[in-house]
Amino acid sequence: MSTITVFASPVDQEVFGTYRGRPPSPRDGVERPLYPFQDRVSASGDGLYPAEPGRYHLYLAHGCPWAQIAAIVREAKGLGEAVTASYVDEARDGRGWAFRERFGPDPVNGFALLRDAYEATEPGYDGHISVPTLWDRTTSRVVSNDFPVIPVDLATRFDAWAANDVDLYPEALRADIDAFDARITADGRAGGVLPDSADSAGSAANALDGYETLLGEAEFVHGSALTLSDIRLWVKLIRFEIGYQAAIERDGRALPDYPNLWAYTQRLYLRPEFRAATHDAALREQRERLLGALPPGAVHEAAVRRDEEWAAS
Repeated sequence: MSTITVFASPVDQEVFGTYRGRPPSPRDGVERPLYPFQDRVSASGDGLYPAEPGRYHLYLAHGCPWAQIAAIVREAKGLGEAVTASYVDEARDGRGWAFRERFGPDPVNGFALLRDAYEATEPGYDGHISVPTLWDRTTSRVVSNDFPVIPVDLATRFDAWAANDVDLYPEALRADIDAFDARITADGRAGGVLPDSADSAGSAANALDGYETLLGEAEFVHGSALTLSDIRLWVKLIRFEIGYQAAIERDGRALPDYPNLWAYTQRLYLRPEFRAATHDAALREQRERLLGALPPGAVHEAAVRRDEEWAAS
């Protein structure tokens, strides 16, 4: 482990510009995805990246929902010693994610910028810099920045070293979990931006009503046990005002107006794996930045109401 403490200079958008993610340059004439590192950890011990304790490190950000999903899975499985983790700073300029004093240095490589990890993996890399990023100490490479898959690998590939006997991606439910993930993604497209028509607002509202009904009938999304579906839904719900702008603008309902979803959100927050992976101040700051770009209206009122209800609960 590196003992060097290196921090990036403060955010400076005048000098470095605003960060814009983009796919990396084509390779051998073939276009590449926005998240191009898509290797998998092998539970069997085969392949380039076999599961081993202490070998892999997660680079995370508190404000990123997909990074938080990975963090909750890591906590729920009890992988704190098997898979280490650290956090980048929440603010970015054109250099992308960086390590600063607030959340500490990069404990593995001593990088100042997360970009350095990508450059070490692929010299000249010019694409998107994202979290979560899974790093391999043995090969000194980025294994994956494939954000939907990293939580699955954490949930399934490190059981031999997991301190907690919990199956977040059970074989019998995998098709249902994957379908629910697609459902969340689709309603996010409908609800995450202010609508040009009533269609997107209606789709987002219908999705919320569907989740409200679902959570009135069962303790968790798929019945009586916590799965990846619950973690994915929960990180969306705690970003309710960001994720469901269209639905809020349609009828003004805040999260407490959905009693089953509200109780579900609070109940999961009290679980240690969710609390340990949640930085409340960072989430508030993120929401204030994003909502600050919108004109005052129902979304802001929903945020105030949610905060008042949360404080009173």
